[in-house]
Amino acid sequence: MNPILTVAHKEFHDGLRNRWVLSICIIFAVLAIGLAYFGAAAAGKVGFTSLSSTIVSLASLAVFVIPLIALMLAYDGVVGEDENGTLLLLMTYPLSRWQLLLGKMMGQGSIMAFSTLVGFGSSAVIMGIFSDSTSWSELVSAYSVFILSAIFLGWIFIAIAYVISASVSEKSKAAGIALICWFVFVLVFDLGLLGLLVGTQGNVDETLFPYLLLLNPTDIFRLVNITYFSEQNLTGLMAIAQQTQFSTLSLIGGLLVWLMLPVSLAITIFNRRGL
Repeated sequence: MNPILTVAHKEFHDGLRNRWVLSICIIFAVLAIGLAYFGAAAAGKVGFTSLSSTIVSLASLAVFVIPLIALMLAYDGVVGEDENGTLLLLMTYPLSRWQLLLGKMMGQGSIMAFSTLVGFGSSAVIMGIFSDSTSWSELVSAYSVFILSAIFLGWIFIAIAYVISASVSEKSKAAGIALICWFVFVLVFDLGLLGLLVGTQGNVDETLFPYLLLLNPTDIFRLVNITYFSEQNLTGLMAIAQQTQFSTLSLIGGLLVWLMLPVSLAITIFNRRGL
């Protein structure tokens, strides 16, 4: 078997044994089903409402949860093996450094992909069974885009976690940097852009400003899902981005670019890391 697939297979089964897969599936399923059913509770309604509001709300929630889970899943992928003394042992096997790192990323990426598909997919099935206002074709189309973009988002932050893990010498330091990274991408970046709007009193080039959102994979993820539902009344940065002409395909391409950059950087750093 290919060395990369061998390492990936081991990482996935470690995730099964450590209950990572089950835990993430349950978290995603509970959040997705709960939000789909109780999402309109503030308006005095319960039950499965419109598909568009459900997907947009799920995207707003997932943008907080998915990066955090991915970072916590993979932050010790390199430095943890080093501290446990198993990294040197792994490097005695007939595989190169890039094969080891790529295999570990693929294994943990498969954990995120499987959990995302099962967790969020379960809410799609339940919504399709109990909702009278949404057809199965609309449901499959919208959820396919959402789940695909969610998988890419998880993979991006797993790759970022490996950049961190390959760069430090202590697992505790990797955990701290991972949390800071989550805070910056999920909260600080958008607050900074909002501060730019407020500070300039909105005098920012309207054609340029939406492209700044492409500098953050979490914003690209949300853009992917709002492009399907232009009738949604959004607020903040997403309301500005909603007026642009980004296509879903180009935004998925943006997520792919964001995936390749940290993967390449992680491999480069790991190749230079001392053992």
